Amino acid sequence: MIYILEDDDSIRKLVIYALESQGMAAEGFETPERFRAALAAKKPELVLLDIMLPHEDGISVLRSMRKYPETAEIPVIMLTAKNTEFDRVTGLDAGADDYIAKPFGMMELVARIRAVLRRTKPKPAITEYRRGTLYVCPEKHIVQADGREIQLTNKEFMLLCTLLEHMGLVMTRETLLERVWGLYAEPENRTLDVHIRSLRAKLGAAGSCIETVRGIGYRISGEET
Repeated sequence: MIYILEDDDSIRKLVIYALESQGMAAEGFETPERFRAALAAKKPELVLLDIMLPHEDGISVLRSMRKYPETAEIPVIMLTAKNTEFDRVTGLDAGADDYIAKPFGMMELVARIRAVLRRTKPKPAITEYRRGTLYVCPEKHIVQADGREIQLTNKEFMLLCTLLEHMGLVMTRETLLERVWGLYAEPENRTLDVHIRSLRAKLGAAGSCIETVRGIGYRISGEET
């Protein structure tokens, strides 16, 4: 959802129409009071904020948004008829993420909105696994045991991450073979066992957390620390 605080009725309706035609949900407000009421009820993905407003200017509204944790991180693009360097700097210093001078093309506005949303999109949290002296970070491809870096083959790394992802649960041979190698389990296939032995050897003392569950498969014992 994108909020538009713009007192000019024709501009507000045109922007809403342009955004909705591009598959973006949008809602417009003509006064800061109505905008704040909506903001308190539901947080938008982005705000288009006019500077010249009745009763209160857009810079003041922006500073108010940046003051409170609930709204401080919402991306804001300033829309204004002012186009001097001083006005642009004032808007950006107040916390705006972009600044578009009127008159502006609707396609440019949509492109700038998408660019700001890409730029301000929250980064996904990095996954980290810790089990005793074992530390694994899949995104950074880091494996440490007893404070030393461990070099694993790609399949060994995938196998270890799969087991850690389901820490404490038994992973069947069939499931591990399918997820790591894309293979159907065969009684004589020893690929999994060979890689488990190699993992234990490379991890040293930390490798003891990889348990064999006879007749079923393997698991990482214990709980994440």
